[in-house]
Amino acid sequence: MKQSIIHIALIVRDYDEAIQFYTVKLKFELLEDTYQTDQQKRWVVVSPPGSTGVTLLLAKATSPEQEALIGNQSGGRVFLFLNSDDFWRDYKDLNSKGIKFIREPKEEPYGTVAVFEDLYGNLWDLLQLRDDHPLSGRGI
Repeated sequence: MKQSIIHIALIVRDYDEAIQFYTVKLKFELLEDTYQTDQQKRWVVVSPPGSTGVTLLLAKATSPEQEALIGNQSGGRVFLFLNSDDFWRDYKDLNSKGIKFIREPKEEPYGTVAVFEDLYGNLWDLLQLRDDHPLSGRGI
């Protein structure tokens, strides 16, 4: 059997501001932006450059309960992990674009890591795994 997680839904306030942030500031690719007439919503999918793994489904909040979770889908913990093939290149690029880093770069046993916020306050790890890490080389 072979299975994989294809999308992770990320609750956003507005499709267009989220697309702008992810494609301009994080350099993600816009893979799909389709209006779904029957549900009166858009299906918006973005992915890090060169990635062949999991994508983000940008899901606009449609209720007060969902709106309350914008920016805090994981209860204040790091929610998403952006692996890089060149940590320092990407760290400098994100800094130059005004991305707010909550924790500065640090060397850990698994690699180099820093924590940043997206436009809504969700926490992300920017990391580069060490070559000997079990996930390194898996296209992650």
